[in-house]
This record gives sequence, C-alpha cells and structure tokens, in this order.
Amino acid sequence: MERKNQTSVTEFILLGLTRDPTLQIPLFVLLLLVYIFTLLGNIGIIIATRSDRQLQTPMYFFLCHLSILDICYSSAVTPITLQTFLVKQKAISFLGCALQLYFYAAFATVECFLLSVMAFDRYVAICNPLLYPVIMSRKLCLLMLSTAYVGGFCNSLIHTVCVFQLSFCGPNVIDHYFCDIPPLLVLACSDTSVTELVAFICVGFNCTSSSLAILISYTYIISSILRIRSAEGRRKAFSTCASHFTAVLIFFGTLFFMYLRPASSNSVEQEKVVSVFYAVLIPILNPLIYTLRNKEVKSALRMTRG
Repeated sequence: MERKNQTSVTEFILLGLTRDPTLQIPLFVLLLLVYIFTLLGNIGIIIATRSDRQLQTPMYFFLCHLSILDICYSSAVTPITLQTFLVKQKAISFLGCALQLYFYAAFATVECFLLSVMAFDRYVAICNPLLYPVIMSRKLCLLMLSTAYVGGFCNSLIHTVCVFQLSFCGPNVIDHYFCDIPPLLVLACSDTSVTELVAFICVGFNCTSSSLAILISYTYIISSILRIRSAEGRRKAFSTCASHFTAVLIFFGTLFFMYLRPASSNSVEQEKVVSVFYAVLIPILNPLIYTLRNKEVKSALRMTRG
C-alpha cells in the first residue's frame, strides 16, 4: 500500500499528435511554420505598440500583453511538440511535465482574464468616451493587468498541485502531444474525482465569470452603438470592437468545448484536434485578427518595417 501511494513514475512518454509515420514530417513542417509566424506576428505587434506614439493607449497596452501571452503559452507547448516528431524516445521528465502544465495553464488563464479586461476597456471607450482617459488611468490598467497575472498563476498552481499530488505508478504513456490535465488524469493510479471536480470548478468559474463580464460589457457596447445616429459612426464603433469580439469567440469557444464537456463525450483524437486549435493556432490567429482589422496597427507595422 505504501508503494502505491508513492509516485514511481519518473518520466512520461508523449505519443504526439499522430503515430502515422507518413504524417510526421508534414506535420512537423506545418507546426514549425505556424510557430515561426506566431513569434513574428506577435513580436511585430509588441514592437509596434511600444514604439508608435499613437498606440500609447490602454487598448494597445493590453493588446501588447495579449501578444506576450500568446508567445508564452504557445512556447510552453509547441517546441516540445515539434521535438516529438523528430525523436524516437518521446520522453518528458516528471518535473518537466509538471512545469509545462503549470506555465501553459497559467498563461492561458491570464489570457482568459485579459480578454475580459479588454472588453471593459472597449465598454468605457464607447459608452463613456469623454471620461475614458480619466477612468482608464495607467494606475487602473496596471492594477487590472497585475490582477489577471496573479489570478492566472494562482489558478494554475491549484491545477498543477491537484494533478501531481496523485499517484502515477504506471503506465506512463500520455496519448497526447503535451502534458494537459485530461490525459494525465487517465494515467493516475489514485482516485481522481476530487481533482476532476476542482478542475471543473476552476475552469468553469474562470470561463463563466470572464465570458459573463465580456457579455455584459458588449451588451452595453451594442446598446450604445445602436443609439448612434450616423451610419459612419456606428461602423467605426463596431470596427473598434470587432477584432476583440472575434478573438473572444474563438478562445472561449474552444475552452468551453474542451474542458466543460461531459467526460463520456471525450474522444482522444477529438481532444487533440481541439487542443491544437487553442494551443497552437489561436496564438497565430490573434495577430492576424488585430492587424487585418486595425488600421493603426497596420500603419505602425509598416513604419517598423521601414
């Protein structure tokens, strides 16, 4: 009994995205290109928002940190995923697995909170434009940003401690391409009901509270926009929110689908596909969404290239 209560697994084996040898190289090349463009796109936004004086506003301050988060949580997953395509022994140490889960969950949760902060910023800008510089002071922006980071890292610590206090006595093969909560719970030798409940409550609270805050903000935003008499004014107001709202729908849609479904509906292959979307593709979609629909960012990026 004592041996069962101890963690005997010292490393995990990641099976990766696919075991089909014919797909290994094409997927490696595809993910490598996505990762490179993720880094370039988000670094471009960071440089543009930091160097252009016209972008020294709360909206772009938060957008800069959104790009930092996209780089961080993509980097927590993609490099190890790329490695699994090239090596035969696809092992990750017990500590490495715990750290990957911790940092990935932390950055993803901070992004969840940051998107709700950005919705509040858009609400103030559109519903109270004259008071916007007063309300969205630098002090308040820093307070909201630091709260998002503290909340995200504390939430991730809860998840990581709950998962890795379980006994892992074998097998140690993770049918996934990174250390995520659902595939790790399958390998646990001890009872996972408490850990599953904690994960469901935490993810449910974070996603529900953030999406509710965003929904309330956009209810007021849309109501204010519809009261604008000028068609051109309504178009401009909608355009300032369209990028953020698109990013919100993609991010929260995939998170709800992945973590808040009944356990009986889970499919390993389905989970892999969905997780690729939010772990690998969303970080590259955000810079595309914000640059394609934002004239100021596109102008700043052209200036940085010049």
